[in-house]
Amino acid sequence: MMTNPSSIKLVECPRDAMQGIAPFIPTAMKVEYLNALLKVGFDTIDIGSFVSPKAIPQLADTAEVLSLIDLTGSRSKLLVIVANERGAEDAVQQASVSYLGYPFSISETFQQRNTNTSIEGSWGRVARIAEIARAAGKELVVYISMAFGNPYGDPWNAEVALHWVDRLVKELGVRIIALSDTVGVAAPADITGMFNALIPALPDVEFGAHLHCRPDNWRMKTDAAWNAGCRRFDGAIKGFGGCPMAEDDLVGNLQMEWFVDGMEERGVQTGLDREQLMKCVEMAARVFPL
Repeated sequence: MMTNPSSIKLVECPRDAMQGIAPFIPTAMKVEYLNALLKVGFDTIDIGSFVSPKAIPQLADTAEVLSLIDLTGSRSKLLVIVANERGAEDAVQQASVSYLGYPFSISETFQQRNTNTSIEGSWGRVARIAEIARAAGKELVVYISMAFGNPYGDPWNAEVALHWVDRLVKELGVRIIALSDTVGVAAPADITGMFNALIPALPDVEFGAHLHCRPDNWRMKTDAAWNAGCRRFDGAIKGFGGCPMAEDDLVGNLQMEWFVDGMEERGVQTGLDREQLMKCVEMAARVFPL
């Protein structure tokens, strides 16, 4: 039984793939690669970030990249990550950007490492970012970092996640929440349990999965999310990336081309241009230093 493409949303994340790479990828090369991605047919492309260039020097050219890409004929929407109000103010000036993404951690330690503030401080920050986005006609996507566990011993469970997600939805009007396996520690049972707790509790929210995976566990993780009702998935071609702020080895993202194959084996039509996707896979081998 075939599934309509509208039932699944694929978010390609070149921003996540690039952010931890030390050698600077030339802006022109980024633009060439992103222009190719824009032709594939992804629902959304997580294209860059407006954060301190000291924190993520690789993405210091995001504004320039956005001024140079060619959106002609593309149906993909653009998302950029922000970590504070200043970044949000810069991001909403970009007419081509539809979504602002903010990483809200349920791990106190990681929130400090990632955005240099506490969870309570992050709450005040995301509330102000929500106002900035709304005033500019942009939509806020909140990533629940360390949603499935953390390496620091900080408490986490579905109850903790639901507490914060419920507030984000009901107090700030957030409609898209992506649960992030930030350092790749999630077990399939944890993924299933988290989505089973959140999706029925907040049925009007679009829940997504941002899973950092290895070649040996991506299928079991994505199956757990899919079978629990998740229909929005982040990934990156060739699985490049990870979170440099977690001070761990970069685990890698869900390898998008593998996931697309897996979905279509299930009979799920992704709506992507497969030939163009393969061209991007070939390009990625040149763009990303190994």
